[in-house]
Amino acid sequence: MKINQSVSQYISQATSNQVVILAQLRTIIHQAVPQVIENIKWKMPVFAQEKDFAYMRFSKNHVTLGFYHFEKITKHKDLLEGEGNTLKHIKIKDLTDINEPIIKGWIKEIVG
Repeated sequence: MKINQSVSQYISQATSNQVVILAQLRTIIHQAVPQVIENIKWKMPVFAQEKDFAYMRFSKNHVTLGFYHFEKITKHKDLLEGEGNTLKHIKIKDLTDINEPIIKGWIKEIVG
């Protein structure tokens, strides 16, 4: 797993519960796309292959995992939130909220 220290620093600033969630999401993303490139953009971790495909951020009460190019997602699209035309996301409050097979499926659909 090729990690970016700036992303690690971002994760370390979250609450202890959110650090565990963010680290798990990061691992899932790296498993789904082994050649992923991670950077900090717009003050949050953004994951890319040829193009940006996902981001994550923490807020007071949850972690957000968001997706660019969400229109490529065909399965479980109803679980995504957001009104925008370019981004959709899920909110995760607890580690048990993470559905790894669905998240990996979304990422693989987006990346292709």
